[in-house]
Amino acid sequence: MATTRHAHTVWEGNLLEGSGVVTLDSSGIGSYPVSWPARSEEPNGKTSPEELIAAAHSSCFSMALSNGLAKAGTPPTKLTTSADVTFQPGQGITGIHLTVAGEVPGLDAEGFAAAAEDAKKNCPVSQALTGTTITLDAKLA
Repeated sequence: MATTRHAHTVWEGNLLEGSGVVTLDSSGIGSYPVSWPARSEEPNGKTSPEELIAAAHSSCFSMALSNGLAKAGTPPTKLTTSADVTFQPGQGITGIHLTVAGEVPGLDAEGFAAAAEDAKKNCPVSQALTGTTITLDAKLA
């Protein structure tokens, strides 16, 4: 069954001096302030589209890796994934770097790295971001 999730942003003012609030409507878990300085300088308590992409990518990748490992007969005990999304004003998102550490009983480092590469390639968020260079460091914890 297909699902659609919803969020909305209310923005006031121009790009450089304005600000907005993004609300996660489907889950109802919160509203978060956004601004240009949070994108291009320091966050100062506000989020950015890139941070939201990092959250989406790290969670999607973890789900895909967990599923792939389980299907291969080596379900993980724990996966810790971070996503670093680099934004360059004037260019846009210039890269994403995923880092994952996994606790996977019965799996060697080579097998874990291969499963992680497959998850990087096939998780829906990675596929949605195919125009961006995505790199990966994967290791067993």
